[in-house]
Amino acid sequence: MKILVVDDDPLACEMTAALLAFQGYTTIMANDAMEATQQLDSEDDIALIISDMHMPLINGIELLEMLREQGVTLPFILLTGDSPDTTLIQTLGLSACLQKDAELESTLSNAVAQALNG
Repeated sequence: MKILVVDDDPLACEMTAALLAFQGYTTIMANDAMEATQQLDSEDDIALIISDMHMPLINGIELLEMLREQGVTLPFILLTGDSPDTTLIQTLGLSACLQKDAELESTLSNAVAQALNG
């Protein structure tokens, strides 16, 4: 099962992909929203999108909104370095909003399982 990981920080992107690979998922990485849309166009079996919130030009929420406008209904998990507020967590179309913290390995694992089985 392929998961698209979108993050402008190459190290963070690699770390998220490594956590997912350790759980048995195949990952595809994108450095920004435009590269993410290109990956979605070229890969037809992506099951989930995980995106960083804070990226230049188009942030994670804007990416989600753009994809929903294009008819992409894949589950979408948002990662943020900040503590997510209620408004962010309740964003329409968002499967989960997780803080990049020491608990990310377990919270990401649970969120991915819920998003793919929900």
